Amino acid sequence: MKIHLKQIPPQGLHLDGDEDCPLQNLEAEGIRCAGQLHYSIDLGIAGGALWARGSLSQPVELSCVSCLEKFVHEIKVPAFAVHTELHGPETVDLTPFMREDLLLNLPAHPRCDRDGNRVCKGEKPETAKEDLKRKPDWSALDKLKLKR
Repeated sequence: MKIHLKQIPPQGLHLDGDEDCPLQNLEAEGIRCAGQLHYSIDLGIAGGALWARGSLSQPVELSCVSCLEKFVHEIKVPAFAVHTELHGPETVDLTPFMREDLLLNLPAHPRCDRDGNRVCKGEKPETAKEDLKRKPDWSALDKLKLKR
């Protein structure tokens, strides 16, 4: 998203819209764009710097760490903020700043049941979990009879 500095009035500018996904080259890591980036940003120029603040949301397709099924997750950045010095160009590209904030808000261990809308197939019911519990490892040593 390139901002033309001469189009920003002294009182600031509000931009609301959609852009192509800035996370295009992450298929190797299991992250695929599932739609366009939505932004709502206020912009302004003060003291030789550009400031921007607002919110971002980007739907992406991820793989669940438990069942390995693909699911769509919406990355939300409710407090996007940038302050960058201006060094002469007529345009400033906000895409690297947006990309960085989206990557920082990706879940480290994505789970398909995170939002509560579905049940993960990789998750065992509670009764099955209790059956899988093993005895403490010390039980075999307690039965051991040593001669002194």
